[in-house]
Amino acid sequence: MSEGSPRSPVVMKFGGSSLATPERVRVVAERIARRHRQGDAVVAVVSAQGDTTDELLARLHELAPDPPAREVDMLLATGEQQSAALVAATLGTFGVSAVSLTGWQAGIVTDPSHRRARIHGIAPERIRRLLAAGHVVVVAGFQGLNDLGDVTTLGRGGSDLTAVALAASLGGTCEIYSDVDGVYTADPRIVPDAHRLETISYDEMMELAALGAQVLQARAVEHAWQHGVEVQARSTFADGPGTKVLAGTGTERIQPVTGTALDRSVARILCERVPDRPGIAAQIFDALAEGPINVDVIVQSPSHEGRTDIAFTVSEEDALPAEEIARAAVARLGGGHVSRDADVAKVSLVGAGMVSRPGVASRVFRTLADEGVNIIAISTSEIKISCLVRREDGQRSLQAVHRAFGLGEGQEEQAE
Repeated sequence: MSEGSPRSPVVMKFGGSSLATPERVRVVAERIARRHRQGDAVVAVVSAQGDTTDELLARLHELAPDPPAREVDMLLATGEQQSAALVAATLGTFGVSAVSLTGWQAGIVTDPSHRRARIHGIAPERIRRLLAAGHVVVVAGFQGLNDLGDVTTLGRGGSDLTAVALAASLGGTCEIYSDVDGVYTADPRIVPDAHRLETISYDEMMELAALGAQVLQARAVEHAWQHGVEVQARSTFADGPGTKVLAGTGTERIQPVTGTALDRSVARILCERVPDRPGIAAQIFDALAEGPINVDVIVQSPSHEGRTDIAFTVSEEDALPAEEIARAAVARLGGGHVSRDADVAKVSLVGAGMVSRPGVASRVFRTLADEGVNIIAISTSEIKISCLVRREDGQRSLQAVHRAFGLGEGQEEQAE
């Protein structure tokens, strides 16, 4: 039982690397116990330990190369359940009463789909009762139950979404713990002088997450934005303020670019000699949407003799099914060859300040040209510029644009 009256619930989410070893599980349990003793009502959301999810998938594909999605979810959900039981039991050794719950025991209801289910609602009454009784509640992330009574999973990084959704339903805050101490202007493993951001807006964080920054899941940030959930990205292994994700900073951005990202887990699908008439592109992308395949950068070449080429990017995970869907659609339409290119990477810049600062795009293109990097495709929005380059050029492209916009620690922004 915690001392004093519990405050608003805090949801503390811990990723797989934070739970990879028994020693790390004890560190996590100690951190949770400390918050509990401070009087916080704590809900801990946990991911599968270390590489458990990948190991389970490898084991499954060894036995069944093309397993039903339902059985994939049944298997993968066990990884988070193991973590939840281990953390709850370890908390007991610290003198803290804890109860582990699966996603469905926590009241998480999803749509019928598998592998990337969407949360339809949460019934948190059981969690509320356990918190009121003084327990820490440890919830297995990444999972829920659909209306058919089948186990579903929420997609890669789905434990972040579990945490945010629970915080929204409980009226609490959300802290995402990992082996990094916040959101950086770039991946510090690639750009050593990248620095931690004290705050970042929801829209900027959502773009960075979608573009390859792996601190938070994009869907989780979107859910937090929609429901006004306060999110903080922090380190599991060190005390510090981390990075707060906010509706806005309240001040005008000094720099046009807030952060950068490199995504090497992308592939490019090229559909050649597609008939160039109204509705053709819609039919191709309708088929992909039914996949369901998320498409990012799209480029259509000029028409020649009534034919055109259409290229688009997808995640590496979706590359093979996207190629197969596109090939079938293009064949129905009387088009030509469809190919897949995995030797690409996406370099992106994100910043709310781009809206009112001209010259950002030209500086990006000039910087890459000076590096001798050829741009394969470009995608932009009001707060984002993404360039598709060859994979071997990805790392130095990120380093170059990060440097060009003065994002390094102690670096002053360079003139336009």
